[in-house]
Amino acid sequence: QVQLVESGGGLVQAGGSLRLSCVASGSSTINSVGWYRQAPGKQREMVAGITIRGTTNYADSVKGRFTISRDNAKNTVYLQMNSLKPEDTAVYFCNTWPPRVGYWGQGTQVTVSS
Repeated sequence: QVQLVESGGGLVQAGGSLRLSCVASGSSTINSVGWYRQAPGKQREMVAGITIRGTTNYADSVKGRFTISRDNAKNTVYLQMNSLKPEDTAVYFCNTWPPRVGYWGQGTQVTVSS
């Protein structure tokens, strides 16, 4: 059973940065991994995805500000978030890309103050 655990969230001022980590356990390396977020009252949306070969994809709202990367040796995927905006406030989750229902974790809260 694959388990994905997110960490690295917190409270930051607008313009600040955070780096999120997603550690996968319980299986061999996951091919494609995505970061997703859900803000209060909104649907969960994909933020960024990365394939095992390093091909990336980003939501238009985060292009140029967020960078997804991975360390396959550590079974870890990162999301570097720069120039954060209040509208980036959400719970951030990692999952496979596309996501699998049984792989959602608790997420990590990111709050950006104005």
